[in-house]
Amino acid sequence: MAKFKLDEVDHQILDMLIENTRIPFTDIAKKLLISAGTVHVRVKKMEEAGIIIGSSLSLDYAKLGYSFIAYVGVFLNKTSQTTFVLERIAQIPFVTVAHVTTGKFNIFCKIRARDTNHAKNVIFQLDDIEGVYRTETMISLEESINDKKRLMHSIFQDLI
Repeated sequence: MAKFKLDEVDHQILDMLIENTRIPFTDIAKKLLISAGTVHVRVKKMEEAGIIIGSSLSLDYAKLGYSFIAYVGVFLNKTSQTTFVLERIAQIPFVTVAHVTTGKFNIFCKIRARDTNHAKNVIFQLDDIEGVYRTETMISLEESINDKKRLMHSIFQDLI
């Protein structure tokens, strides 16, 4: 499959969409001095090429009562149990991310909870999954960096 070529206009469109996925194409068009139809066509092409794969909504979890974040490393009895354990982890709604990893842990999870007691219960659920040998937890004190735009700009520079 040929590599999709992004030009500066595509970069600017993506930049605005990353900042606000709900920005109307007409607003993007006005800022870039192009037609809304051009924005629509370019976004559609990026979707078809698999560069844009949907959009997301950002929530303020603290305002919803879920400000506690912990990262849990999961050790398995056998690596062959990975798929089974991931299927069970996927059933715990407070586990928001899970990665199969190399190194110290077999699986590395991010959990979001109301407080320490709620987090403890989620961690106990992870611990109780058949095939889990043990877990190791790190509490997030603060999310200091979460910047998709910096990564996107670095990627764009590599493409030039």
